[in-house]
Amino acid sequence: MRLDQWLWAVRVFRTRTLAADAIKAGHVEVNGQPCKPAREIHPGETVVARVGILTRTVRCIAAPPSRVGAKLVAQFAEDLTPPEEYAKRAEPNFLPPMFRPKGTGRPTKRDRRDLDDLKRSD
Repeated sequence: MRLDQWLWAVRVFRTRTLAADAIKAGHVEVNGQPCKPAREIHPGETVVARVGILTRTVRCIAAPPSRVGAKLVAQFAEDLTPPEEYAKRAEPNFLPPMFRPKGTGRPTKRDRRDLDDLKRSD
């Protein structure tokens, strides 16, 4: 089974396109080596994938016939991700309250009202 298909099927990525893009960007390694989306994945291989702020480590057990439900993932993949990685999600985001990422466009009327309320509360 292709690596991008397997990552999607065992629910590491939400879509196969996201999986393929992450592999092309170099965010996924198999046994410590960068790879391509069409690489065949075999049982026993370890996959390290950077998904957002997490670095997930997964060992391939088998190739599922298609995308599997969350309860069945354990039959096809073993999660080796340390608990500290999952704790990163719970850490607070320390962005300034009025921070707007570049390229998000003009603020909406609701956004402007929220910004005005923040300014008045200071």
